[in-house]
Order: sequence, then structure tokens, then C-alpha cells
Amino acid sequence: MTAIIFTIILVVWSIMVDAPLEEPANPSVTPNPSKAPWYFLGLQEMLVYFDPWMAGVVLPTLIIVGLMAIPYIDVNPKGNGYYTFKDRRFAILTFLFGFLVLWVWLVIQGTFMRGPGWNFFMPWEKWDPHKIVALTNVDLPYLFGFRGYWAQAAFGIFCIVAWYATIPIWYVWRRSTLVNVGFARYALKSFLFMTMMGLVAKMLLRIGFNIKYILVLPWLNI
Repeated sequence: MTAIIFTIILVVWSIMVDAPLEEPANPSVTPNPSKAPWYFLGLQEMLVYFDPWMAGVVLPTLIIVGLMAIPYIDVNPKGNGYYTFKDRRFAILTFLFGFLVLWVWLVIQGTFMRGPGWNFFMPWEKWDPHKIVALTNVDLPYLFGFRGYWAQAAFGIFCIVAWYATIPIWYVWRRSTLVNVGFARYALKSFLFMTMMGLVAKMLLRIGFNIKYILVLPWLNI
């Protein structure tokens, strides 16, 4: 029944709303903003918060690897063949968070809230091509008073290590409940989870405090 209702909605929507087709491409005119197809807007939106190699290569690779690893790291037999939220609360909430927040919301934001200059516009605001946003992005080590190159690098490495250090600490603390999982499977699952939450933390730092990078190296920026 749900599939039928959803199909009817799509059919009515496609009849009532015209496809947002623009004029034929003109190589001498660059649209502002220049947007990727909607299904890639999540990746394009991540370019605001991460370097291109991170947003376009590393993170998509981790998404694919994580999806491929699910059958091997999920050993909970409950929920096989039937639906149960009570016994698979963490798995369901993690998937919904990753899909709805880190994909669907980024697509919506990139589609409806990014205007000329890739500036952020609320849905009720007019897309002003002359909008000027005064942003002073700083690196996290600089914000904490580290000025030297090696001092900034050491502080950034410390922050990254401290973020992922919760993985072995949590395992030692909850070893009795994780004995059936195994450390290797737990480490992979925790690494993917902490990386996903790290994306959110980095985005919040950029939006709330104009933090550009946490770790700054000549060949690596995170």
C-alpha cells in the first residue's frame, strides 16, 4: 500500500511540476552557482568543510567500504527476517543518522540553500548575487594560540589521536559486553562510526566557529 501511495504521489508531482530544465549549455557563460546533479550535491556541499581530496576521494571511499563491511561487522542475529527496533536500536539509528543527516540533508541544503557564490541562503531569502559574507576562517591550532609550524602540527595530531582514542578506551571499559564482537570487528565498526561523527563535528566547527582545519600539514589538511 505504501508503494502504491508513493507511486501516485510521484506521478501527480511529475504532472503538476515541470522539470527544472534550463537553457542549452553555453560554454561562454558559467552559471552562478554552478551545481552538480542533485545526487552529487552532498559531496559538493562537503567541499565547503573539507579539502577536495578528502571530500571527493577519501570520504566516498569510506562510505563504500563501510557499506561493504556491514555484513562482516554486524554479528547481531536479532532482526534477521523480521523487524525489531528494540534489539537493533544502535544499528538503525546510526544508519538513519548517516543517511538522513549526512546525505539527504546535505543534498537538500546544497539544492535549496546554496545560492550565488555558494553562499548560504535561508529558504525565504532572495538569492542576491552581490551578497558579501565576511568570514574569517582560522585553523584550530591557531585559535588556541599555537603559531609555530611544528606546534600547530603537533596540536592537530593530538586532536585527531584524542578523537579516535575513545575506541580502545571504550573497548577496555565495556570488554565484558564486547567479548563476542572481537577487537578487530569492534575497531573497524568504531573507526567508521567515529569518522562519521567526525564529519559532523568538523561541520559544526566550521559553521559555529569558522574553523577551517584541525590538522594543517604541507601535504595533508583535515
